[in-house]
Amino acid sequence: MHSVTNEELLGLVEETVIAYAREHAINSSMIKRIVDRMYNAFRGLGALQPLLDDPSITEIMVNNHEEIFIERDGQVTRTDVAFENRQKLEDTIQTIVSKVNRVVNESSPIADARLEDGSRVNVVLPPIALRGPAMTIRKFPQNPLTMKDLIKFGALDEEVADFLQHLVEAKYNIFIGGGTGSGKTTFLNVLSNFIPPDERLISIEDSAELQIRNIPNLISLETRNPNTEGKGEVSIKDLIKASLRMRPNRIIVGEVRGEEALDMLQAMNTGHDGSLSTGHANSIVDMLSRLETMVLSAAELPLEAIRQQISSAIDIMVHLSRFRDHSRRVVEISEVRGMENGKIITAPLYKFEEEGEDYRGRIIGKLQKTENGLVSTNKLKLAGKYDVLEQFSD
Repeated sequence: MHSVTNEELLGLVEETVIAYAREHAINSSMIKRIVDRMYNAFRGLGALQPLLDDPSITEIMVNNHEEIFIERDGQVTRTDVAFENRQKLEDTIQTIVSKVNRVVNESSPIADARLEDGSRVNVVLPPIALRGPAMTIRKFPQNPLTMKDLIKFGALDEEVADFLQHLVEAKYNIFIGGGTGSGKTTFLNVLSNFIPPDERLISIEDSAELQIRNIPNLISLETRNPNTEGKGEVSIKDLIKASLRMRPNRIIVGEVRGEEALDMLQAMNTGHDGSLSTGHANSIVDMLSRLETMVLSAAELPLEAIRQQISSAIDIMVHLSRFRDHSRRVVEISEVRGMENGKIITAPLYKFEEEGEDYRGRIIGKLQKTENGLVSTNKLKLAGKYDVLEQFSD
């Protein structure tokens, strides 16, 4: 079947089903369902394909072959979709991971992958998954969200968006933190749109998700898992080291989770201003603490030396949060102001202040400018943004 085009295959399937329908009195709606199911079995992802094709669905959670949940408009519900049996789900999983040269099996039961559209996939197999193969798909829109979209959704306002745009253009190193599902990758992608198009950019990710479209001089790198013999692994740490020999102006690390944090910080400290990255944390203070732990896992350095490395590398910390009304918002933007008495000093520039709820239960509030202004203004001056200094500096 792979020797024919998608259109030819669809035509063959339609002819076969229509011929069958003439003898079995099947109505037109049932014909369409059968055609779709057969075509998806050959070229799509079987039972999941209708969910993947639905643009209103943002996440698909397969708990086992009989139990599939979706997220739509922030609400998680169970679907009536199911795989015919466990083998069909396992076949679908192998189809997904093989397309991005990943391996998942009983001896290596956890894998991250992606679909052709960039959607992120996580797979966990037995014996780790006790109820059968599990898979989570974080869908990404065909058209990446823009800052205007985030403003419209209430994630931040125009003043804060302008501030962040100036910081990105002036090559401030920005680190984005937040919990699971808070929108870190989406926000990172939006900020990358502010990078001037004449710069050379290298993006580094576990599974390629970023949709950077305004940078012609772009190299996208993706990690590789070890093969069945335990060889051939290429980690984020390896890719950061390799990227430094590729003459980048900036480096984007999709997410730091471990010892690669040290290499990222060193890159920020060695002439790669304007770099961006994300990490999991519950607050800015927590994110800084986690970074310390990550660096400690890479090298036995004195804690004060690690904190010095962090404080000199990162200029701005942005924290995102997912609220009880399922909205995702920027809740704090802080400046890293160096060290004092052996501790990293940060100053909040903007903080979200909640004012209540409307009649639909949607949270009312906005980012409020604090009494702190931006202290580190050298990069704004070097970028010639003197008009911005009056508005945002201390």
